Amino acid sequence: MAQLTEKENYLRCIRGEQPEWIPVITMDPAIKGPTGGASPSFMMRAMDPNGDHRDIWGVEYITSKEAAGGMIPKTWDFILDDITKWHDVIKAPSLEGIDWEMMAKKDMERMPVDRENQAVTYGAGGGGIFQNLMAFMGFTEGLCALSEEPEECEALFDYLTDFYCQVIEKTIDLYKPDVMSIGDDTAAWGNPFVSLNMFQKFFVPRYARLTDYAKERDLPITYHNCGKCEIFLDDMVNTVGINAWDPAQNCNDLAGIKAKFGNRLILSGCINGSSTFVADDLTEEKIRDILWDVANKYAPGGGFFFQVFLLIDDKTDKYMQWKKDTINKVMFEISKEFYKK
Repeated sequence: MAQLTEKENYLRCIRGEQPEWIPVITMDPAIKGPTGGASPSFMMRAMDPNGDHRDIWGVEYITSKEAAGGMIPKTWDFILDDITKWHDVIKAPSLEGIDWEMMAKKDMERMPVDRENQAVTYGAGGGGIFQNLMAFMGFTEGLCALSEEPEECEALFDYLTDFYCQVIEKTIDLYKPDVMSIGDDTAAWGNPFVSLNMFQKFFVPRYARLTDYAKERDLPITYHNCGKCEIFLDDMVNTVGINAWDPAQNCNDLAGIKAKFGNRLILSGCINGSSTFVADDLTEEKIRDILWDVANKYAPGGGFFFQVFLLIDDKTDKYMQWKKDTINKVMFEISKEFYKK
């Protein structure tokens, strides 16, 4: 029997079936993983290093050395200081006159995906409506607005979701995806930013509107949420319909989550790379022991992706680069060996 492609093995796993090997998700551009991204480029213009670093809503983004050059909303001079005035400030860009087919063609050329060996992952939701509000107002005013003016917040979230749904409707079939991804960082390492009741009221119904497009097309759905967000997973699996969650950080009860959902929810990551691999005395043997331990805990029976984020803020740091290369090498070795055992 012919061996599965990386794409076929990944899709088998994300659909809850037993893969032949552990899929490895890597952010290293030098390594071609089992997935490739695809989303309308005009939604991501702030991420363009040659752009003006403002997103479609007018939020300015800045780079951070500590985030290895990653871009974050500017942490001062927010565009919205009164949630009741959002109608005057937050204006969706016009979609008139956009050549969607040409955009999709150029996007796929710019980020080429090997469709035979990589699953095309369509990014939806513009980064998340919670994160939109925090980018508009900052965390202090944004979180206060959720408590003090819930009706205004809901109206804003509906406005944002309406716009994202229009974009999805016009573009999703042009990219011909195999998977949809959504994300919204509603939690910090120690606790969520909002209560479960607030999450269910403000966010779950609107996430479900986005993922309806995937469910109509029988596309599995990945969900990005950092931090301690385990309290939200019941709603995300049972109502929103997600199939995989990353980075599944170990501030959550990952063993309990694995036992509860089984292969209905793929755990992607299950390791905090920046703290686990920060030690100065790491050897290849130690790295191998760490990664085998993670695989032994979460990969039996499927339901697990290897995924390690290791940020390097100093590109001249040869030891950090060695760590990154060694982690990648060992992950791929274990991924191929694990189910043979």
